[in-house]
Amino acid sequence: MLQAEGNRLTLSATDMEISLRAGVEGDFAGDAAVVVPGRLLADLVRLLPEESMTLSYESGDGVVVVQSGSHTSRLNVFSAEDFPRLPPVDVELQRVDAPALLATIDKVGRAASRDESRPVLTGILVRFEGGELVMAATDSYRLAVKETVLETPGPELEAIIPARALQELTRLSTGAEDVGLGVHENYVIFQAGDVWLTTRRIDGQFPNYKQLLPETFEAELTIPRQPLLEVVRRAGLMAQRNAPLRLRFTEGELSISAQTQDVGEARESLPVDYAGGELEIGFNPDFLRDGLEAVGAEEIHLKLINPLRPGLITSPDESFWYLIMPIRLAG
Repeated sequence: MLQAEGNRLTLSATDMEISLRAGVEGDFAGDAAVVVPGRLLADLVRLLPEESMTLSYESGDGVVVVQSGSHTSRLNVFSAEDFPRLPPVDVELQRVDAPALLATIDKVGRAASRDESRPVLTGILVRFEGGELVMAATDSYRLAVKETVLETPGPELEAIIPARALQELTRLSTGAEDVGLGVHENYVIFQAGDVWLTTRRIDGQFPNYKQLLPETFEAELTIPRQPLLEVVRRAGLMAQRNAPLRLRFTEGELSISAQTQDVGEARESLPVDYAGGELEIGFNPDFLRDGLEAVGAEEIHLKLINPLRPGLITSPDESFWYLIMPIRLAG
């Protein structure tokens, strides 16, 4: 929806779960509101020949005329009265440190599910506890949890927020110093610069992630993150069609291998500080890579129990935990 008021044009869009509003200054005559095909307008504006453009609308014409240089387009419009009513944004907002918020989203967001049949798992649990922000996400095959200390206390909020809404917020807020956060009924409202994002909370009970984290482990290793990540990326190329990545621990060595029938195989080893009995465990290569990429420290702590129990990647300095379920290995 395009809505002109005074010298400002407000653009609004929604898919009934997430809505965005942004404004742009211009030289406008008259007030009007019309609805146009959003993607078509965006694609057109990117390709216009000049830096400026003119939008013209006459009530009753049924079209918006777009002009730029010698180019002219006429877009059919829809009635603004039929556009969904968006949640209000004139609510009390509390400012939250943007870099801390976005870094936390980045670490846990990739663990959220994309399976719409379990809506709760498509969201990220967001909880402010005084001066601490906690986020957790899981798709039932892996769990990511991040605790972040805030410079100033955050708002009182505990909500399951759609992961794609928070990922959209990350895109919109890059470079911002802070983000406004507020609540209206069943909506969570974010404000970054001149853009407002509103999203529905997801109803339901998020899994108790604290109970999912094992308390004791049989093997605990500290491994340089970057060399391990590079080996996982290379070997993972050969783990296709749901083939697992095999991690085999022997005294002083970690061997990583993958094999897919009719594709090929790969094997590579790293020196590690491991002195227990031989241990072989399989993981989804993409999930393992995601966990390693989410760590910002130079070293990761890898904790294992046995080949049938989940493994844990931690970064104590970052208060980050990434639990990953194993894949049963044949043979």
